[in-house]
Amino acid sequence: MYSQTRLANGLEVITCPARGTRAVTVLVLVPVGSRYEEKSIGGVAHFIEHMTFKGTNKRPTTRAISQELDGVGAEYNAFTAKDHTGYWVKVPGDRLKLAVDILADILFNSKFAQTEIEREKGVILEEIKMYEDNPLFYIGSLFEETLFGRSPLGQLIIGRRETVKKLTRQKILNFKNKFYWPSNMLMVLAGCFNKKESLTLLRKYFGKITDSDKPRIEASKKLGQKFSPGQKKARIKLHFKKTKQVHLALGTPAYSYFHPSIYALQLLAIILGGNMSSRLFTQVRERRGLAYFIHAGTNIYRDRGNFEIQAGLDLARLSEAIKAIVAELNKIKKRGPTSQELARAKEFLRGKLALSLEDSHTIASWYGRQKLLTGRALTPDEKLAKFRQVTVKDVTGVARQLFKKSLLNMVLIGPLKKEKPLLKLLEI
Repeated sequence: MYSQTRLANGLEVITCPARGTRAVTVLVLVPVGSRYEEKSIGGVAHFIEHMTFKGTNKRPTTRAISQELDGVGAEYNAFTAKDHTGYWVKVPGDRLKLAVDILADILFNSKFAQTEIEREKGVILEEIKMYEDNPLFYIGSLFEETLFGRSPLGQLIIGRRETVKKLTRQKILNFKNKFYWPSNMLMVLAGCFNKKESLTLLRKYFGKITDSDKPRIEASKKLGQKFSPGQKKARIKLHFKKTKQVHLALGTPAYSYFHPSIYALQLLAIILGGNMSSRLFTQVRERRGLAYFIHAGTNIYRDRGNFEIQAGLDLARLSEAIKAIVAELNKIKKRGPTSQELARAKEFLRGKLALSLEDSHTIASWYGRQKLLTGRALTPDEKLAKFRQVTVKDVTGVARQLFKKSLLNMVLIGPLKKEKPLLKLLEI
């Protein structure tokens, strides 16, 4: 079980003691990501994530920070998403003080030295190249850029070369100071720790920082209770690249965290392409040999989401592969899943959840992301109860609502130039 506490300065804390582990994960989440950026400073949230590890007054260099953490065998990292940013440290339970001390130091005392900013621009420009050179990484970003268009959700998390190059120290700090305050943060402790002692540590290192005049980003159910696709015709985007394999992303707009059909959507994704016994894996890879990699999944946000299929396909058999994928969408749309398929999908999800929650970092992420983005954290049992209530009719209804030609979006990375012949294959 978990418990929730709010410090005097507004910092929310979730504590999740876990038996059978000697580790503790400390995760700090901030409800800000690339969707909160103006286009002129695209990539700034991700840039801030990088810069927090570049030195503080107490620990003046990246090496000083990493040496302390490496010295106790810690695992640590940070990440930027479209709607939140996270920083985490996983240490042996008796090293909790070090984890809390360093997280507070880097989040509130990072120097953002001009020389480090200029150096990090070069690092991120190389990171952009890395993603662009790897279609398996890049295809998802291009898909959401196509799906969400000019809206903030369509912006690339990493930013673009031109915006990253133009970031100034003042612009970076203005953005950080607007959001990085205790009352706008959520901290999660999961694993092996003493709750009373841990709260004393948090009050010491995080509780003295006040921010009464800062805005707080709250999760709002009003944002995403209805499905508004915002699309009236199929879209296709070709990203020309001389590759030996064509990488495909095909999908539709979908639901937010707050939509009642979110559980049926996730089960639909499992049935279609969530594992090695799924329909797409069986039909496209095993029976036809059209792909090595094919997968279906969902990306969910506060106000909307999407359903997405990704695959690596043979250029010479591309049309055949797209037709096979579309055929599976048509089948499940017309006839729905079988009761056996739905039961297997529920058991698959239950098993995967049980295995993943053996790790303190996953436990912290489970409770933290839910609380931060929806305002409520369901336990695994509560979440599984929601999935158990989903019926064949529910899953079929989702397929019929989403799988329409007017809602399809297809992105292809490969040596392709003509859109029309490919667009004709999307008959659904």
